Amino acid sequence: MKLTTLMTSAALALGLASGAVAQDKTKVGFVFVGPVGDGGWTYEHNEGRLAVEEEFGDKVETVFVESVAEGPDSERVMTQMALDGADLIFTTSFGYMDPTINVAKKFPDVKFEHATGYKRADNVSTYSARFYEGRAIQGHIAGSMTESNIIGYIGSFPIPEVIRGINSAYIHAKKVNPDVQFKIVWAYTWFDPAKEADAAKVLIEQGADVVLQHTDSTAPQAAAQEAGNVITFGQASDMAQYAPKPRVSSIIDNWAPYYIDRVKAVMDGTWESQDTWDGIGPGMVGIGEISDAVPAGVKAEALELKEKIASGEYHPFTGPINKQDGSAWLAEGETADDGTLAGMNFYVEGIEGTIPE
Repeated sequence: MKLTTLMTSAALALGLASGAVAQDKTKVGFVFVGPVGDGGWTYEHNEGRLAVEEEFGDKVETVFVESVAEGPDSERVMTQMALDGADLIFTTSFGYMDPTINVAKKFPDVKFEHATGYKRADNVSTYSARFYEGRAIQGHIAGSMTESNIIGYIGSFPIPEVIRGINSAYIHAKKVNPDVQFKIVWAYTWFDPAKEADAAKVLIEQGADVVLQHTDSTAPQAAAQEAGNVITFGQASDMAQYAPKPRVSSIIDNWAPYYIDRVKAVMDGTWESQDTWDGIGPGMVGIGEISDAVPAGVKAEALELKEKIASGEYHPFTGPINKQDGSAWLAEGETADDGTLAGMNFYVEGIEGTIPE
């Protein structure tokens, strides 16, 4: 009887010790708007998650839910992650903003990180990348290479992040080709290969020989490849399987260093709510290899532009720039402030059409 009691006590002690070890693990959740295999936005966020696992090994446990619709369903997923013991939750799409704030109020001891939004709280940080810097480089290449002078652009949703990208690409395409025209199709989705392919085909039928996208799948790349003489750019991920043409370069979102840094802050107790908006210089925005389909001179100019942006010598929104209605926005040499960029709700002069409500 004593032996049984002793064994039971030892087992209980061992169980408690195991529990203590388990509790020492930092649990990190990720809420993804698309599938991890989308080849674009969610793929790169998941690469960041995997980098966290590689960096911290058995000190961390990561969990994720993919293809979570923006809205009430995302709130349910976040709530469940918090109930399941997550210490830190990354919510990786703009439409998760209000759900993140709502759930954070209910779980003040859980830290939240929301991508591309602007609402913060004591336990909610925001983070994003200056994608518009990469769009400037894409615009330069696109304006230099188009033969039809029609550049197509697939927009996801008419939010400031997407509008900034359209404006930046247009400004820099126009600088090298005054005859360039942008045609914009709104897909109203982040990830829907069928819709994205249809949007690309419509733009190509309208004469576009360059297609840019702010959607997440590789479907526009495939549509351009099928069409023939059309060039594209990888979005969020390199999409290098379509290189050297149609995909001639890309914007690559590199979330791994940020994710590692923020997980470490939770581990060592230094995490604080903050806003982070980094670009090419700090390495959050990468420019994928510019393929040999791009003329050498254009490639050299694009790389020079990249270096000037990275060093801070040049800002993609440098005046003179007018708004679409012709009113002055930025004077000669003046650069846009972050507040205006963060809330950008207008096209620059020369872009045709209206921004959907």
